[in-house]
Amino acid sequence: MSSISGKLPIWFWVIASIALLWNALGVMAFVMQVSMSPEALAALPEAERALYETFPVWALMAFAAAVFGGTIGSLFLLLRKALAYPVFIISLVGIIIQMFYNFFIAETMDVYGPGSAIMPLMVLAFGVFLVWFSKSAKQKKWL
Repeated sequence: MSSISGKLPIWFWVIASIALLWNALGVMAFVMQVSMSPEALAALPEAERALYETFPVWALMAFAAAVFGGTIGSLFLLLRKALAYPVFIISLVGIIIQMFYNFFIAETMDVYGPGSAIMPLMVLAFGVFLVWFSKSAKQKKWL
């Protein structure tokens, strides 16, 4: 599709909309984690509760950068703003830092099992995809 006409392929809007919904779910997960009540925390199994209680501020900030960056980047995609690309890079850096913490420092797979790697790997793959997609859209002058 030509950028001269200003008309984008429908799949661009589908991907941008899915990205917004996906990242909004991430924001909800972040809010649920930071607003967990003491009662809800106490109800968790001991190993899982220990993960929440020892979660460092820098990993929490990476989580925030990942989900809020992804959501803002998705909004920029929908608004056709070139800022989507650098914001998605920030989000991806947040994802990588958070995943590094979860897998190599906190060793969350010891608590949740090997199946717990599926969702984080999907998050990482989608983060990489959104960086690539926004860069491609910027190069095509869609943003």
